[in-house]
Amino acid sequence: MSTSLPNLAELISHITLYNSEKAYRQLFKLLYPSLYRFCHCLLKSRELAEETANDVMITLWRNRQHLSEIQNVRVYSFVIARNLSLNVLNRGRKRDMVALEDIMIEIELDTPNPEQLLINGELKKKLENATSALPARSKLVFKLIREDGLSYKETAEILNISVKTVDAHLVTAVKKLTAILKAEFKLM
Repeated sequence: MSTSLPNLAELISHITLYNSEKAYRQLFKLLYPSLYRFCHCLLKSRELAEETANDVMITLWRNRQHLSEIQNVRVYSFVIARNLSLNVLNRGRKRDMVALEDIMIEIELDTPNPEQLLINGELKKKLENATSALPARSKLVFKLIREDGLSYKETAEILNISVKTVDAHLVTAVKKLTAILKAEFKLM
């Protein structure tokens, strides 16, 4: 990123008080990539994920006068993304309702950070294969916490589950990934 972005509270304040399009563009840069990855994880379509993430950002702009009343705009935006994604999936299935547990989750480990730069191609592939074996809810919790950097509490709010359940899913994911990778590399 070019210059450091102001904190989220400052951006929300400028958007709410001054209808600042500049602050909104910075908010977009801050939130959109994670929202897109989250929507793509649920929808498995680049086009639908882009459209849904854009709809979330449009919703934030339309509700800009009330954003300062929201305790955590980041979590709020993920909840909107979840609901819009489920609406898209439910429209596609007409009458059958889709639950988060029924969605096949895929984790993409291509966000550049120092840890991932150290992982070579072969290990990355093995880790992706290992994550694909996780239960859907555990995959989603793992993605939100490890890939998107959300807290346990934020993840619980987004998925409408308790913090203890988030912890249980993350423990399940880490145990299974550890077992798979230990077996793969014969580290038993």
